[in-house]
Amino acid sequence: MRFLFLIILLAGTGLGILYPWAATNFAGREIGTYRAYDRSGGYRPVEVALASSDAPVRVLVDLTTLAPPQVNPASAVLTITASTRGQTVLAEALNFYDTTPRERSPQLPDPVFRDDAGLIREVQPGSYRFVIEQGDADNIQIQRVDLILRSGGLEVDERAQPIGLSLMAIGFVGLVLSLRRKKDSRPDNPNSQPPNSQQPNSRQPAPRWGRDADKS
Repeated sequence: MRFLFLIILLAGTGLGILYPWAATNFAGREIGTYRAYDRSGGYRPVEVALASSDAPVRVLVDLTTLAPPQVNPASAVLTITASTRGQTVLAEALNFYDTTPRERSPQLPDPVFRDDAGLIREVQPGSYRFVIEQGDADNIQIQRVDLILRSGGLEVDERAQPIGLSLMAIGFVGLVLSLRRKKDSRPDNPNSQPPNSQQPNSRQPAPRWGRDADKS
């Protein structure tokens, strides 16, 4: 049973954590990385030429800060809109909530947070304009903002993460219970008990020396 619950735990981890992360960050090929903000130049729109063969396009945003942003899901650190030919094809508020920071390199130790802005599913050939602006979250020490576009991005099944997390919970609980049951079923080792508790009615040998020595 322990092996079965371990398999369930690993399957849940893959489905609930690894699959969405890999589909978001590594599926398809990278079109490019574009600087949308720095402290010297401020915010600036990004113009990218896309082809119909790029569809669907995954839109990611990297946020570099001096310290981890203290935000909640109700606030937005950044907002992003994408448009082509005067038509908005993507509009999203990014809060970078519950994201894991990483470092670009040892030379750039500032933490980098990545948020997924979504997919542009249908791409018409032409120029796309991406505008990233400050959200309503305060006290965010933003250093840089980068726009990352990936071609052929996968759309993560929304059912995958809840199912995966449920499997992780089942596997973990089952594994803990099976280990505890095995521990409780172990027989007691009689050698670990004190000599007097093994046979309480047994007669102990008489001492050979002292006041109570055997005089026979």
